[in-house]
Amino acid sequence: MAYFLQQIANAVPVAALYAALAFGYAIAFAVTRRADLTYGALFAFAGQMFVLFADVGWNRLWLVLPAALGLGAAAALTFGLGAGLVAGRYVMRPLAFSSANAVVVASLGTLLVLMETARLASDTRSLWMPPFLNSVIVFWPDPQFPVTLTTIQLLNTALMAALVAGGHFLLTHSFIGRYWRAVSEDREAAALCGVDPATVYIVAYGTASLIAAFCGILAASYYGNMDFGTGLTFGVKVLFIAAIGGQTAPLLAALGAAGVGLLETLWSAYGPILWRDFAIFGFLVIVLVVTRREKVIP
Repeated sequence: MAYFLQQIANAVPVAALYAALAFGYAIAFAVTRRADLTYGALFAFAGQMFVLFADVGWNRLWLVLPAALGLGAAAALTFGLGAGLVAGRYVMRPLAFSSANAVVVASLGTLLVLMETARLASDTRSLWMPPFLNSVIVFWPDPQFPVTLTTIQLLNTALMAALVAGGHFLLTHSFIGRYWRAVSEDREAAALCGVDPATVYIVAYGTASLIAAFCGILAASYYGNMDFGTGLTFGVKVLFIAAIGGQTAPLLAALGAAGVGLLETLWSAYGPILWRDFAIFGFLVIVLVVTRREKVIP
């Protein structure tokens, strides 16, 4: 029983990360209805920039650890948001309302550019951060198998949950959210009512990029590293997990992604780890096929 509870506890930070990533992805997807791998690349790119600039602050500028982490976080948010806005404005927006295949190809190219930029910036070195905020908090003091989480896990979970909750509140209770819903439901009708779909698209893409960068910082701060190939892995994974709850409904996408995070953790605990990704992706494909709805066009 204690082992099962520990796995549930381990699933909470993973579920929170997937939920926040799916929430941001759904914000951008809702206004384009095009699959985009760039989002996962921005997540990994921001995490790599965070680790790289924290290393620069610590080893070259001789900053104390909090200042080095702050420098890394500021650089990650700046470069992540900047890369997202550039990609959204000059690459994705001209293609977003044309061929879906063109968006996939362009997003894959953007992903490769971001991966290679991060690799060259770090001289192909895999940088690691020192552990911090790793004090253990005990939830069930069983002498044989205590159920625990670390401070960084709880802090990351709280920040990601607050991000989803705050983002949902803004989307449902602000004029920005009304504009976003209008464009996501009917872009042409929104334009006839005086809403500029191009501006809404850029704002939505920038918001999604900022969320991806924020999640990349939190993930890198916990894992201590962000691999060069993480962008492709998370680009595909987020695309699938966001579809479980609904790619055009950010809150539902976040809830569906949290469920996938729980299943992934339980599989890692009780199933063969080599088959985890295959099993999870297979499950997602089956769910998407079963729940697919054909829209009849008269």
